[in-house]
Amino acid sequence: MFIVTIDSGTTNTRVRVCKGNTVIAEASGAVGVRDTAITGSQCVLVQGVRDVLCQALSQANVNVECDEMQILASGMITSNMGLCEISHISAPVNRDDLAYGAVQKVLPEIIDHPIWFIPGVKNSVSPVDMASCEMMDVMRGEETETIGVISLFDITGPALVILPGSHSKFVKLDNNNNIVSSATTIAGELLSVVTQNTILANSLDHQFTNIIDQEYLLQGAKLCREVGLARSCFSVRILDLFSQTTLNQRANFLLGTILYSDILTIKNSQALACEPDSTIVICGKKILKEALEILIKNDAFFTGKIIAVDEDNSKPLSVIGAISIAERINEFNHQPIQRLAGE
Repeated sequence: MFIVTIDSGTTNTRVRVCKGNTVIAEASGAVGVRDTAITGSQCVLVQGVRDVLCQALSQANVNVECDEMQILASGMITSNMGLCEISHISAPVNRDDLAYGAVQKVLPEIIDHPIWFIPGVKNSVSPVDMASCEMMDVMRGEETETIGVISLFDITGPALVILPGSHSKFVKLDNNNNIVSSATTIAGELLSVVTQNTILANSLDHQFTNIIDQEYLLQGAKLCREVGLARSCFSVRILDLFSQTTLNQRANFLLGTILYSDILTIKNSQALACEPDSTIVICGKKILKEALEILIKNDAFFTGKIIAVDEDNSKPLSVIGAISIAERINEFNHQPIQRLAGE
């Protein structure tokens, strides 16, 4: 049996074909729900997902008509701008809840084979108003990655799983490994915009750091704590004009400044209510993972175990999570396959 996973977000779609728990083929494309938002039509998204899916299956020498495969999709593809809208499931949520809430559809314009769509998760907050909005959060795709973390690394809660990226996601687990809440920041987007589209672009040569400089990373975080994000960001230009700092040192200073806002989220967000002794699991790309590990280890607030996980490219978290959810789907009795209206 082949397992095929579709991870489709705001701007990118990635398809992986697996045999057992190992990826044997992979394809990606710059297409996502943003295309639906821009064009007002799903046509670009449909074509993009179909093309990427066909590429991955071709690489794996799997025929599109193969019966010995199970396809699972997660991410923004299940949103109102995606291909199969599924309401968020309210936390607390575990693997069984995600499997039971999954929806099976056949989308013949993509492939004449059933696809399981995994639902997203939302915090349990009602009503949501200006006083309670910080307690509310949503995720689509990260819930599957979190199940992958639990499966791969034998994590035992209470814990906080950190998934840094364009939108950094912080996922809280209870002592039964239920997803109980999440919090999201746009730290990655801020870093990109400030580095490439502000006056600081000249001081950074439009480049991010590729080697961590702990001294400058921590100093950037310290200044952000003392004078705030906006002032400490501008200090990158001051360093460029009046010091002998290198490009990489300035990039680390900015990284520390922006990521410290994420540290404040962990410490103060009502959505997370993070305890100082919680186990913290840091995932993601090497630079962001290493930077967050340093900032957390150097903050006296945190007293629990800190785990920085090394991901295996042949076993991505989203894939392992999808496979784990698929195992439970196959054990449940779901309703017959639903075919979309108009077929």
